[in-house]
Parts: sequence; structure tokens; C-alpha cells
Amino acid sequence: MKKVKIYSTPSCVYCNKAKQLFKENNISFEEYNVATDEQKRNEMVEITGQMGVPVIQVDDEVIVGYDRGTLSTMLGLEVKA
Repeated sequence: MKKVKIYSTPSCVYCNKAKQLFKENNISFEEYNVATDEQKRNEMVEITGQMGVPVIQVDDEVIVGYDRGTLSTMLGLEVKA
């Protein structure tokens, strides 16, 4: 099973879309609210060099933003049109 982490904020539409994709496909994930968790926000910036969300980590791969096709491929899901 792949280890999935998402660095997000509550008001981020694309963060919510990514989390919905995880839930629809029964993918366990760790969520970090970088709006309130300074340590995780600093960790996210260290990984990506920027403040944009969502930042999604699947095992050792990182994607910044929400790209359903790329994310589905990273998770081994069937890519839907």
C-alpha cells in the first residue's frame, strides 16, 4: 500500500478534490493543515520550495497542485476521462 500525505488548507478547493479522490478510492492518507500547523508548513516549503497547496506526496513522489490524471497514475488508479 502506498503512503499518501497531503499538505492542505481548509479553504483550498483543489485540496478538497484530492481528498475526495482518496476517499472515493478507499485510499488512506495523512492530512496536514498548513494554515494552522507551522511545523508542517515549514516541512512543505522545504520539500517544494514554495507555499502553494495542495502538496501531495505518494511514497517518495511529490506533486504540487491537483492534476487528477497524474495523481491517479501515481496511485495506480484507472484514469477516468
